[in-house]
Amino acid sequence: MLQRFLLAAIVALCASQALVAEEAKIPHTTIEGDALHWYDAKDLDVEGRGWSGVKEYYDRLPAKAEGVVREAVWNLSRNSAGMNVRFAADTPLIAVRWTLKSATLSPPHMAATGASGVDLYGQTDNGSWRWIAVGKPLKIETKQTLVSTLPAGLREYRVYLPLYNSLQSVQIGLPASARIIRSADPVLKKKPVVFYGTSIMHGACASRTGMAQSSIIGRRIGAPVINLGFSGNGKMEPELAQLLAEIDASVYVLDALPNMEAALVKERAEAFVTALRKARPSVPIVLVEDRTYADSYWVAARRERNEGSRREFRAVYQRLLEAGVTGLTYVEGSQLLRDDGEDTVDGSHPTDLGFMRYADILTPIVQKAMQ
Repeated sequence: MLQRFLLAAIVALCASQALVAEEAKIPHTTIEGDALHWYDAKDLDVEGRGWSGVKEYYDRLPAKAEGVVREAVWNLSRNSAGMNVRFAADTPLIAVRWTLKSATLSPPHMAATGASGVDLYGQTDNGSWRWIAVGKPLKIETKQTLVSTLPAGLREYRVYLPLYNSLQSVQIGLPASARIIRSADPVLKKKPVVFYGTSIMHGACASRTGMAQSSIIGRRIGAPVINLGFSGNGKMEPELAQLLAEIDASVYVLDALPNMEAALVKERAEAFVTALRKARPSVPIVLVEDRTYADSYWVAARRERNEGSRREFRAVYQRLLEAGVTGLTYVEGSQLLRDDGEDTVDGSHPTDLGFMRYADILTPIVQKAMQ
């Protein structure tokens, strides 16, 4: 009995010493007149970065892509869409201080909280993720206390970063007495699911940054995700296939049809998938049709747009199968949104309800592809 007691005490002491050592590795700064300790996100864990060789830390494409991808794609890649800061803390209070690059806080059809805000989630006792608070952007630099009455205990947190703005810096503020360590979540060690697509994948028009479809799916499946949605510019260029192939992914999800009419699908989709398959022979690829325009019931041109791109995409899929390409999953677009017309902002871009419906369809498909 005594030996077991001593062994338990030694294990507890070692764990405590390891925690102190881990805490000591995370530097902090202070602000005059502010009692909080501020921790730079770069010293914690930031999920959603596909490359380390970037021009600036929160870029979504590597520095070498500048001048290779189209300028519009490069500029959009500077947005921090899908990234989130991961850490564990025992603290009653969490504040965030973030500095944006653009004073334009949102496009006209999207909430500023989704475009330029931050979004705090905590891990519950059963391991699921639950929303806690949203950070509302006020100007280029915002400092906000998101919550001040958290229950005691060391637990995992994540702060989702702006979807449609670029970041200069982001810091997490905690009381001086709080314990903080880098995330111990084993999910971060898994291969990521890589999502490629359009403004819908980019996150338009989620009201909060954690409500982009890739982020919802990531929380549900317990895997890191990389969001490579480029608003208006998900057009399956060959250089993007080469860049995606550089990421050691668990699954690739390709959802570019909302930016591609039938002729462009016919011209580019087969070559894009073939190049990705050649570079990554065993990684599953999920091919997603475009969602149905919510106003297509009334507008014939919108129905025809969906029908044409889908017809060509199905033909591409059949040719790929006939050519012996394996590991493909095809998702019909008609099921992504409902036929009630209530889940978009403008007939095209999903609301939070729309993104939840997207995630309901894609989550089990991505999970199955990962097996």
